[in-house]
Amino acid sequence: MADQPHLALLDGSNLAFRAYFATRHVGMKAPDGTPVGAIHSYLQMVRSALKRLNPTHAAVAFDPKGGSTFRNQLLPQYKQQRAAMEDDLACQWPHLLDCTDALNLPRICVDGFEADDVIATLAKQAAAEGWRVTILSSDKDLMQLVDGSTVQVDPANGTRYDIDGVTQKWGVPPAQIHDLLALTGDTSDNIPGVAGIGPKTAAQLLAQFGSLEAVLAAADTIKQKKRRENLLAQADIARTAYRLVALDDAVPLEVGLDQLQLQEPDKARLGALLDRFRLDRLRALFDLDEAPAEVAPQANAARVDRLVNDSETLKALCAALRGAELIAIDSETDDLACRSANLVGLSFATEAGCGWYLPLGHRDAEGNRCPDQLPLEPTLAALKPILEDPAIAKCGHNLKFDRQILRRAGITLAGVRYDSMLLAYSLNPGGQPPKLDRVAEEQLGHRCIPFAQVAGKGAKQITFDRVPIATALPYAAEDAEVALRLTHKLAEQLRQDGRLARHHDIELPLSEVLADMEWQGITLDADLLAALSTQLGERISALEEEIQQVAGSEINIHSPKQLGVLLFEQLGLPGGKRTKSGQWSTTQAVLEQLAFSHEIPQRILELRSLAKLKSTYTDALPRLINRQTGRVHTSYNQAVTSTGRLSSSDPNLQNIPIRSREGREIRRAFIADRGCLLIAADYSQIELRLMAHLAEDAGLIAAFANDEDIHAATAAAIHQVAQGDVTRDMRRAAKAINFGIIYGISGFGLAKQLGIARGEAQRFIDAWFAQYPGVKAFMERTKNAAKERGFVETLLGHRINLPEINDRNAMRRQYAERLAINAPLQGSAADLIKLAMIRLHRQLAAQFPDAHLLLQVHDELVIEAPEDQAEAVSALTRATMESVAELKVPLKVDLGTGAHWLAAHG
Repeated sequence: MADQPHLALLDGSNLAFRAYFATRHVGMKAPDGTPVGAIHSYLQMVRSALKRLNPTHAAVAFDPKGGSTFRNQLLPQYKQQRAAMEDDLACQWPHLLDCTDALNLPRICVDGFEADDVIATLAKQAAAEGWRVTILSSDKDLMQLVDGSTVQVDPANGTRYDIDGVTQKWGVPPAQIHDLLALTGDTSDNIPGVAGIGPKTAAQLLAQFGSLEAVLAAADTIKQKKRRENLLAQADIARTAYRLVALDDAVPLEVGLDQLQLQEPDKARLGALLDRFRLDRLRALFDLDEAPAEVAPQANAARVDRLVNDSETLKALCAALRGAELIAIDSETDDLACRSANLVGLSFATEAGCGWYLPLGHRDAEGNRCPDQLPLEPTLAALKPILEDPAIAKCGHNLKFDRQILRRAGITLAGVRYDSMLLAYSLNPGGQPPKLDRVAEEQLGHRCIPFAQVAGKGAKQITFDRVPIATALPYAAEDAEVALRLTHKLAEQLRQDGRLARHHDIELPLSEVLADMEWQGITLDADLLAALSTQLGERISALEEEIQQVAGSEINIHSPKQLGVLLFEQLGLPGGKRTKSGQWSTTQAVLEQLAFSHEIPQRILELRSLAKLKSTYTDALPRLINRQTGRVHTSYNQAVTSTGRLSSSDPNLQNIPIRSREGREIRRAFIADRGCLLIAADYSQIELRLMAHLAEDAGLIAAFANDEDIHAATAAAIHQVAQGDVTRDMRRAAKAINFGIIYGISGFGLAKQLGIARGEAQRFIDAWFAQYPGVKAFMERTKNAAKERGFVETLLGHRINLPEINDRNAMRRQYAERLAINAPLQGSAADLIKLAMIRLHRQLAAQFPDAHLLLQVHDELVIEAPEDQAEAVSALTRATMESVAELKVPLKVDLGTGAHWLAAHG
C-alpha cells in the first residue's frame, strides 16, 4: 500500500566501525587534531541510505558501552578476542552519537542487550503492525530477521537481501540462518562451531535434515567419518552456539513505533558540528550551503564588489592595478582543462574589502553572448601591459591554472610574487588539500560562497559562462579578494617561521615550470595504443581460458566470491581468510601469498595486472588526447603530498609500470614530434645517495665515490666475498635490502619478498647494518629528533609533519617512525629534481628555446628537442641535474635519447 509505514533500522555500531575502517588511513583531522574520518563517512552513509530508502520511520541502534549481555554468561570468552577499540575511533565515538542526535534520528541503546537485539525487537513490533522494515547492516546475524516484510541492505554496496537474496548467498533461507550459524560458529564473535563445518557444508546438512536439532539427531547416520564424529562429539557446542546467535526480540524499550517518525535534521546543531570538524563538503549534502550567520555576513558585509562593464570602470580598474602594491588575480572559465577552457571573466583585488569582476564570456540560455559586457579583444589589450609587467607584483590561488588560461587568451602573466595555495602548502604540507575555501575558513574565519550556490549541482549544474553576471559578481570578486588577504597572512606566518624562502625559491618558480610543461603536453601514438589494447584483450581472454581449464570448471574469474570458492573450497588452498561479509578474501596480498603454491593465483595476478593496464592506460589514454593540439596534457599536483613529491592526473603518469614488459610497451606510445627526439634523464639511486649523505656513512660514501655497483658492493660485504664472486641471487637480495632499508623493511617483509626464511632475511639485515653502521645511527637520531619536534625536514627545508610520532597506538607510532626516516629521503629527492627542473627550464629557454621539458615522473625528466640539438641538450641536462647540489657523494644521471619514451628511457 502507498501509505504503508516503512521503518528503517540502522545498525549504528556496525556503521560506525565500517566508517572508521574505510577511512582510518586517510588522516582526516579537525583543526584541533581530532580525527574525523569516521564521522565524515558515517554521516555520508546515513544520509545516502535514508535518501535511497525513503522511510517514514527510522531508528539507530547502538551496542552498550562495555556492558555484558546474557551471551557473556553463556560463554565467558564471547567476543573476548576482539582488540580494544582503537584510540582514533574511541575519540570519535561520542561525536558519532552527537551527529546521530543532530540528524534527529532516535538513538536506542539498552544496557544488557546488543544493537542486534534492539533491531530484532523493533522489527518484530513493526512487522506485527503490517509495516515494511529495512535493516541497514552488514551483520549476517541479522539475516535471521528477513521475511516477507523485512529486508536487509548492506551499507557498503547497497546489496538488498530479501528471502531469495539470503538463500542465494548462504544456501539456506532466512529461517535457517540461525541453525547455519550454530553449526559454523562465528570467529568474529569468538563463537565456536562444529569443527570442519563451513557455510557450504552446513547448508547441505540443513537442506537434508531441516534444522540443527534434526542434524544432531541424525549425526550417527552421516557417511563422512570425520563429519559424523565431530557432530556427535560437539553437539553441546553447537547447541550453545545456537543460543548465542539467537536474537532477543523482547528487549524492554522506552520508545514506541509512533515515536520513530522520520524528521528533518536539526540544521543548526548539525551545522555547528560540521563547522567544528571542518567537514565543509557535507554541508551541501544536508542542504546547509548557506553560511552560518555569525561568519558570512560579518565577512561579506565589509566587501565592496565592483562590476567592470563599461569603459570608465575599466579605466578605474587599470589605474587601481597600476597603483597597487600587490594585485590578486583569478580567472573564471567554462572548463577545468586549461587547454580547452574558455575565459569567462577575470577578477582582481588590490586591497582588503574590495573586489572587481570583469565579465568577458557570459552567455544566455540559448548560447548568445550576454549584453552588458565589454568587448573581449580590446579589453584584454588594455589589461595586457599590466598583466605582463614584471614590475607590478601579483598573487593568486593556484596561478598555475590562471597562467595557462591567460596564455590561451594571448597574455603571458609576469610579476607573480606569491601563490596563496603554495603558501598554505609550504606552511602545512600533507594536510587537507589547500583549496581556497578551506584555507580561507581556517585562516580568515571566512566562508566562501560555494560554487554549487551559483552554478547548481549534480545533473542541474551549469558551466560558469551560463551563470548570470549579477550572480557571478560576488562569487568571482570574492575569490580574488580572499586570495589577497590570505597571501598577506600566510606570507607573514612563513616569514616569522623562517620558511618563506621555500615558497620564493622552489615552489613558486616550479609552478611556472609546471604550467609550461602542462601547456606543451606530449604526443601519443593512438594507433599503437589501440594495437596494445587489442593485444592485452587477447592475452586476458587466453588467461581466462587457461584458468578455466586448470580449474576444471567454468567460473566468473572477475567475481571475488566465485574465485574465493574456487581457491579455498574446491582447490583447498591454505591460508584463506573471510571478510566481514563471510566471503573469502581474494586481495592482491592473498593471491601473492598463494602464488607460491599454485598456478591459478599466479595467472589471476597476471590477468588483473593486464586488465588494469588496459583499462587505465591503453583504453583511457587516447580519450585524453586534446583535439586541438593532438597531444595529451597531464595536470601536475604540486600541493598534495606530505613529502613534496609531485603527482599527476588526467592522466596519472606516475604509476605506469616499468618492471613488466607490457607496462614498458605503453611508454613506446609516448613519442617525439617529427624532427625531434625525446631525452629521458633519470637520477640513479638518488635515495641511497641521499642516505649516504645524510647518514655520513663512510662505507656508503666510499662505494658511491668509487662509482661501484652499490648492490654488488653490499652483497660482497654481507657475504664476505670479493665483488667478482657475487652471484646474481646475492646481488638481487642486496638490492632488495638497499632499497628496503629506506622504507623500514623488516625481516618478515624481506623474507616474503625474496622467498627465503625469516631468520635468514633478518641475518641479511643485521649484516647490512653492521657494514653501514652510520645508517643505523642516523635512523636513531632522526627518530629521536622527530619525537621532540613533531616533524622532519628535507635538505631544502620542506617540513613533513608527523603528528603520530608519539602516539599511544604502537602501530601508528611505528608507522610514523618509519616515515620519519623515509620522508626526508623522498622529500630531499623531490627537492633536487624540483631545483633541477627550475634551472633546466631557464637554461633551455635561454640556450635552446625549441627544446622543452615535457614530463616529470618520480626521479626522471623527459625533454623534447630537435634532432640536431639533442646531443647538446642532453649534455646540458646531465650537467644541470648532476650539479644541482653538492653532496658528500656524486649525483649520477642515467640518460638516453630516442623517438619514443621507451627508447629514451633504456
